[in-house]
Amino acid sequence: MDIGLVLQTDPPARLLIDRMKRAEAAGFTHGWTFDSAVLWQEPFVIYSRILAETERLTVGPMVTNPSTRTWEVTASLFATLNDMYGNRTVCGIGRGDSAMRVAGRSPATLARLGEAMHAIKGLAEGGTVEVDGTEMHLPWVQPGARLPIWMAAYGPKALALTGRQADGFILQLADPFLTEWMVKAVRQAAADAGRDPAELTICVAAPAYVTADDSPQALAHAREQCRWFGGMVGNHVADLVSRYGEHSGMVPEELTTYIKERHGYDYSHHGRAGNPDTTFVPDEVVDRFCLIGPPEAQRAKLAELRGLGVDQFAVYAMHDAVEATIDAYGEHVIPTLP
Repeated sequence: MDIGLVLQTDPPARLLIDRMKRAEAAGFTHGWTFDSAVLWQEPFVIYSRILAETERLTVGPMVTNPSTRTWEVTASLFATLNDMYGNRTVCGIGRGDSAMRVAGRSPATLARLGEAMHAIKGLAEGGTVEVDGTEMHLPWVQPGARLPIWMAAYGPKALALTGRQADGFILQLADPFLTEWMVKAVRQAAADAGRDPAELTICVAAPAYVTADDSPQALAHAREQCRWFGGMVGNHVADLVSRYGEHSGMVPEELTTYIKERHGYDYSHHGRAGNPDTTFVPDEVVDRFCLIGPPEAQRAKLAELRGLGVDQFAVYAMHDAVEATIDAYGEHVIPTLP
């Protein structure tokens, strides 16, 4: 199982670069960042520095979207980095929740997202594709260029699109029951499309907070540092409920029940510990969605996820113990993984 690190591109960028270097030294394989141009600094500029100062780390956004940049620009960004550093990027992509809504726009439709994934991958790998009616090609892309596209999804139609088209699936929660349900949906969609389901990379992304022990005090503090994640996931779930309705059978009840007490969402606190819009998230949901506890608890849940077919766990480290978590994973978790 690979382990990735997910950070926000808050200034100073130097701190993020140093933490990614620390993660590579600890055995992490991937370095991810959020991608919302209004909320954080531009990630592609920072990726170039991360790649220059590491040797093996693969970098990418978790996640970009089809609308912030035109598709040929997104493809050119990835292709340039790959040409400079040797196919060490991955394109995580979704509809564009925070990036679009904070700018007063709507996220992309799934149809648009599907078209974008095809165009970005095709261009970045040296192909000729049609973008909004115009045939395009990046003539400088060298043979052998590769760009995996991993799609983030929750709802049934998005899961189906992921299975039909994407190279990988990003699930932003670490609940074993929901992971099993969604991985099965993605793989079934792949099989229905005539693809080999085993070829899709499965990435689960969620906060991990490594505590010194399992005392009530330690666990309570860790939960408070990670409670924001239930609010972020709840924001996506609220979209699904509004689209499909409650008790529709289209979305698992385990994913929808806890948002009944949700009252709006402020993107100025998006993905941050202490988010005031997450008081509705109960401890049970934090424990289910995140990895909280001492190293042995982390290892146990990772083993459970691996048994469900998860290829990578990406650690959201938006809390007060970023470097301690990197170091704990490097010392007590990563060396034990098969």
